[in-house]
Amino acid sequence: MPNILVKIPKGSFPTEHRTMLVRKLTDAAATAEQIPDDPRKRILCWVIVEEVESGSWTCGAIDMTEQILPCLAMIYLPAGVLDGAARAVFVDLAHQAFKQALPTAEKRQLATSVMLHDVVDGTWGVNGTIWRLPDFAQAAGYAHLQSLVSPP
Repeated sequence: MPNILVKIPKGSFPTEHRTMLVRKLTDAAATAEQIPDDPRKRILCWVIVEEVESGSWTCGAIDMTEQILPCLAMIYLPAGVLDGAARAVFVDLAHQAFKQALPTAEKRQLATSVMLHDVVDGTWGVNGTIWRLPDFAQAAGYAHLQSLVSPP
């Protein structure tokens, strides 16, 4: 149940490619976080794509967007959902999502930066209330954390 904030250079992923990127990032989250293939669970994965104007993205104070295609994903998720192996899977799948969604005409080298941010338990507010890991486990259906969910 992550919030995924994506920044890409303006125009680098036309509409159909941006749609594919969002779908593949959602699939990456579901795989890494063990969210079932259920639209009611996956709807909790929010992805926001923001396009950055040319010249506003620098590397070493130089606009490198002519040579490389920098893509950034900041992923916020409840602390305790991912272990080290799942983190590695998530980062790899997120990179692959960018790679697979690239337009075939794109010739710049892809450069991704994927950051996983754990939101400390008890500090994530949902609809005006604080949720804890068991709340997220119930809502998202994390397969590996169902032992935290109280029976009905």
